[in-house]
Amino acid sequence: MIESVNNAKVKEWTKLQEKKYRDNSNTFLVEGVHLVDEAIKKNLVKELIILEGTPSNYDIPYSIVNEKVMKKICNQITAPKICAVVSKLKEQEICGDVLVLDNLADPGNLGTIIRSAVAFNIPNLVLSLDTVDLYNPKVIRSSEGMIFHINIVKKDIEKYLNTIKDTYQIIGTNVVNGEFIENIIDNRPVALIIGNEGKGMNEKYNSLCDKFAYIPMNNHCESLNAGVSASILMYEIAKKRGYHDKI
Repeated sequence: MIESVNNAKVKEWTKLQEKKYRDNSNTFLVEGVHLVDEAIKKNLVKELIILEGTPSNYDIPYSIVNEKVMKKICNQITAPKICAVVSKLKEQEICGDVLVLDNLADPGNLGTIIRSAVAFNIPNLVLSLDTVDLYNPKVIRSSEGMIFHINIVKKDIEKYLNTIKDTYQIIGTNVVNGEFIENIIDNRPVALIIGNEGKGMNEKYNSLCDKFAYIPMNNHCESLNAGVSASILMYEIAKKRGYHDKI
């Protein structure tokens, strides 16, 4: 059992809290039984870290650690019973509807959007180069394991939109010029753009958009959280696609 936070392996695991080390190792950390099980289903787990006293029947290399070490690794007040070092997801070819995130900054919003995208049958997520790191621990936790059930790629958004403009219906979000999304979706695959929490969608993408969507709301509320907005719009796309009987 590993009992010291100064152990060499503990130091390596702890470094995965930082983006540069996740990038260098091409791995990230997941915490808790549910997330670990989801990663195992995808054959992505490289190593398990198990809290002492926790029953385990995993056929995967593991280390047993005490509570102090587990809290150090995961940077949590309450130590999870298990965590895992996991290989990063491989980007797949984009096929079907896609949600495009433009400079999203909040990791909790990204995790929520991933979870909602899976729930509402949006198979692809495109992240701009300046969107928060996909493997930020808060993103992983708030995705509730759904990060393993969606194709997520990182791209230069302007270049990507130019490559799909002839085959996709590109829908931006605009509270001034937007329409109800259920009224504007056609039969083409949809690329829906969700902008930054504070600034909204970058105006340089306006000329690439076929339509702009708007969510009607009470006049006392000026805007919605980006994760909430994206979830509502994805739900409407799912209804338009005929998925409403499944959600």
